[in-house]
Amino acid sequence: MKGLNFTVVDFETANGFRGSPCAIGLVKVRDGEEVDTYYSAMRPPEGFDRFDPHNVAIHGITAEAVAQAPRFGELFAEIHRFIGDDVLVAHNAGFDIEVFESALEVSGLDSPGLSCLCSVRLSRANYQLPSHALPKAAAEAGYNLTQHHYALDDARASAAVVCDIAARRAVGPTQRLFQESGIAPRTMESWQAPRTRESRATRQVRTMAHLFDARLPAPEPRHMPDLMRWQDEGKNLPPSSVADPSHPLFAQQLAFTGNLSIPRAEAKELVAALGAGTASRVTAGTTLLVVGDGFEPWELSEPEQSFPLRSSKARDALRRQREGQPLRLIAEEEFRALLGSRWPVSGPAAAGSGEAPPLSARG
Repeated sequence: MKGLNFTVVDFETANGFRGSPCAIGLVKVRDGEEVDTYYSAMRPPEGFDRFDPHNVAIHGITAEAVAQAPRFGELFAEIHRFIGDDVLVAHNAGFDIEVFESALEVSGLDSPGLSCLCSVRLSRANYQLPSHALPKAAAEAGYNLTQHHYALDDARASAAVVCDIAARRAVGPTQRLFQESGIAPRTMESWQAPRTRESRATRQVRTMAHLFDARLPAPEPRHMPDLMRWQDEGKNLPPSSVADPSHPLFAQQLAFTGNLSIPRAEAKELVAALGAGTASRVTAGTTLLVVGDGFEPWELSEPEQSFPLRSSKARDALRRQREGQPLRLIAEEEFRALLGSRWPVSGPAAAGSGEAPPLSARG
């Protein structure tokens, strides 16, 4: 396929923070044929290198296995030389470009700017499959993915998907292939370190970096943030019958979306003790949706000017707002302030806790 030129990337990470890469696989394709590969295990950037057992169970890479490996920051120049001027492809481009972004930020490195096209979106646009997860899409492309979550094999599988779809559509140039399927690249801007305004993922983790630092004692499992564990929606407890009715959360009805710096189940326990009700979805009675994932208050007050709110709960809440439901979206920063001294996480995440601000939408 003349002009089908790109480099596929696949990362594995040590924990739920994007900036914790522990392995990378790269496959260079020229005219639809693999011409070169690159693989390296690595230590994640210092201070963000605690290995989550859940991640280890998926990819099998442990802290001990990479103890003598170079860190991401030491390898990046070599990685960038391999990529060259190529457009990148990944099976979930948003994830892999965000790994580059956050890992560069916490490593204190300049960004050369990168663009990444998404093979899972290409699969959805061209294959009729019940699931477009990499093993299923690769099988449709005729590639037998035998080592899923081994970064180099996953990169080869993603390359196979792109090459197969290009052959079926008889379209060679990479950009044209994706454009005809309505797919634009995810881009990472260039910057000189330190970056003036870091990505949302990095800003969120900065407030709880001590939880990700392998040099420090591990916190109690129940205090580990959702980023470091499989998210548990938790029980919706009845509001406390002895709660203070003057507290701004009293009689509110809350739902949660995105990763918080405390487990969602624990957040529900805290607000129930203050007389608030919770639900696992946004309902007609919801008055507050707490949004994690590092969103800042201004972004939720002006959602049309910020990065899109992609969760189904956030989209439902915005729809209900437009229809007149008295419902507010608040960032974790605001939620933390409402809890004040009850906020359970010690260290940097507790900074800024204080008197709870008033709420304009009381239930």
